[in-house]
Amino acid sequence: MPDIIRVKPHHFIDIVTAIGQGQRRFEPHPYGHAVHTVAHKVMADLDAVLQLELGIDDICEPCVHHVNDECDDEIDTSFRPEAPSSKMAWNLLIDKRWCKRLGLKQADRVSVVEFCRILRAQMGSDISAIYREIPREMTVERQQALERGLAYFLDDPTEP
Repeated sequence: MPDIIRVKPHHFIDIVTAIGQGQRRFEPHPYGHAVHTVAHKVMADLDAVLQLELGIDDICEPCVHHVNDECDDEIDTSFRPEAPSSKMAWNLLIDKRWCKRLGLKQADRVSVVEFCRILRAQMGSDISAIYREIPREMTVERQQALERGLAYFLDDPTEP
């Protein structure tokens, strides 16, 4: 049986977005989370199986903020005052919105390329409702980078 990568929807989407911003190398973070490890796995194997996780995923597992099976980190709400300050609550809110938009749910399993195809087909031309607490201009930039990242995975991974 192939390795299963447990991943929050927004974590995978953030990786695709970073790739769309031109990032191809992911380095370890001071928090100790595993974005770099998961990013390299999904870039190396488009058939890798992702299992959607709304709680602690493989990225969160080694993080210093993973305490008692929860994230104890706080987020900057200065530019998004309506957002919860708890990173765990914010992530869950965003992940539930993505799941609804994409027709996915906790524990669904899809390959990297399948998730990208679903994203391209279902995300629509405006993702601001998913990130409604964030200024719209930031969401527009995020969507453009996400679309470029999807092109990397679905069209030509050799393109910058």
